[in-house]
Amino acid sequence: MGHIFSKKPQSKVTEQDKAVLVGDDAVFIIQQQLKTTRDKIRQYQKRSDEKLQKDRQVAKQLLRDGKKERAKLLLRKKRFIEEQLKKTDGTLENIEKMIEDIEFAQIQMKVVDSLKVGNESLKQINAMLDIEDIERILDETQEGAEKQREINALLSGGVLTEEDESAVEEELDALIAAAVQKQLPDAPTAAENPEVELPDVPETALEPEKEKEKHKERVAMAAS
Repeated sequence: MGHIFSKKPQSKVTEQDKAVLVGDDAVFIIQQQLKTTRDKIRQYQKRSDEKLQKDRQVAKQLLRDGKKERAKLLLRKKRFIEEQLKKTDGTLENIEKMIEDIEFAQIQMKVVDSLKVGNESLKQINAMLDIEDIERILDETQEGAEKQREINALLSGGVLTEEDESAVEEELDALIAAAVQKQLPDAPTAAENPEVELPDVPETALEPEKEKEKHKERVAMAAS
């Protein structure tokens, strides 16, 4: 029962975490203040533009009524408002630029934080990977593959020797040569081509040789 009602341990918040939280809250408050000021300036500009248009029409009416001094006074007021609007344009531009800079800076902070987390994760993974363990795993994998090859060879009927492998290669070459020879066309024979007759060997070409042999015999007999 005591475990059921026991309080869960709360995670500790460091001073750095507090500083980050305070910093984020401060940035958020500043952003909201800048956006509120921007919206108020836009509303002021819109009201001022409407008032300027109205004052211009009133000044025209005063001139038509012959009230020149009142029309002049109204135009002075209109001029003052126009000058104020020019100043608000510059202020609005600065505020909008500041809002954009803050938002861009926040994006950069997120990118940096992501890089930090990624770098830390990479360090942890590299710390878990030991070179000796990797080499050992590779050696064991190689040994396992070799043992599996031996088992497969035994199951298939034994391991062939180099002489057996040579005999297999010779038989394979003989089969290939026989297949190639079978695909070649047969050479034509004389029986298949009766119209082709071979020329007779001339006998006259041997007569000079016989005369030379007889001449040599006569010379030898005379010398003896």
